[in-house]
Amino acid sequence: MKYLDEFSDPDLARHLLDQIHAVTTRPWAIMEVCGGQTHSIIRHGIDQLLPEGIEMIHGPGCPVCVTPLEIIDKALAIAARPDVIFCSFGDMLRVPGSGSDLFRVKSAGGDVRVVYSPLDALKLARDNPDRQVVFFGIGFETTAPANAMTVHQAKRQGIGNFSLLVSHVLVPPAIAAIMQAPACRVQAFLAAGHVCSVMGTAQYPPLADRYGVPIVVTGFEPLDILEGIRRTVLQLESGRHVLENAYPRAVPAEGNPTATAMLRSVFEVTDRTWRGIGTIPASGWRLSDAYRDYDAEARFDVTSIRTAESSVCRSGEVLQGHLKPHECPAFGRECTPRNPLGATMVSSEGACAAYYLYRRLELVEAPRG
Repeated sequence: MKYLDEFSDPDLARHLLDQIHAVTTRPWAIMEVCGGQTHSIIRHGIDQLLPEGIEMIHGPGCPVCVTPLEIIDKALAIAARPDVIFCSFGDMLRVPGSGSDLFRVKSAGGDVRVVYSPLDALKLARDNPDRQVVFFGIGFETTAPANAMTVHQAKRQGIGNFSLLVSHVLVPPAIAAIMQAPACRVQAFLAAGHVCSVMGTAQYPPLADRYGVPIVVTGFEPLDILEGIRRTVLQLESGRHVLENAYPRAVPAEGNPTATAMLRSVFEVTDRTWRGIGTIPASGWRLSDAYRDYDAEARFDVTSIRTAESSVCRSGEVLQGHLKPHECPAFGRECTPRNPLGATMVSSEGACAAYYLYRRLELVEAPRG
């Protein structure tokens, strides 16, 4: 299959690994930003094939994982209303709020529906004019254009019973927050290729200059990731810190101008709370004044809901790269995909879920009888 089989070629992978081993002379800590990259690294054992001194730190680029607890609780409050059809992608239904999740709301009688596109939710609103239809719009720059287009269509078509519960976050401010953290150990970044395919690469050279870190735009297949790591190590070893695009087949420097124009029209930048991390200034989007009537938080008066994060779940430390998933005492014991304490164990892109799926047999100590 084009762009899949050839990017998993074991001989080419060994060649790239040989090059990485040949140029590495000292330890380096590299953060892959995206949860999809984390899963590829763990699934294929890439981190175990690298030189001993190279550590892959798993970053906060999992959209489900960084959705804050208070947004989940707002979703639960809205979804429980009898006049609401609450629509979401399937990976949000099992994410725990402070006392429940969307599956439990559904089992208690709430009209919670899994959809495959925000346009599916808009069609439900058109077909059910006597119900309020809410779409749970979460994620990074990758998913935001479709949500922006849906709100734009709702306004253009006069579908007033549709609204969007927004929790969109942005990658560049998160990189800045990670680098400014006192305990930061990150020396380079593999940037998320799909985010850059939308937004372009212009926001990253200033970050590389300001913090003195290489940033390499990277894809998701094994050879993509190895090539990103190879370029990163070459920069680190030579003392350089620039942006490189190792994913040119999908990422033009300008991104997708049509998508970014729609984003600028529908959304405006705002401070956002990241689950387990806290508030990062100017790190997210909210609906602009022209589309504020479609804001579900305001429509259903849930803006006052505030929820403290769990003291048991240490996903925030995982998302910041301070902790590997298996170093959490609850990993694979109190916290499993069937009984998750945090979103990093629920999401298909969560680091904890990746370690549980691919590494738990070697990482979780068997109970002693």
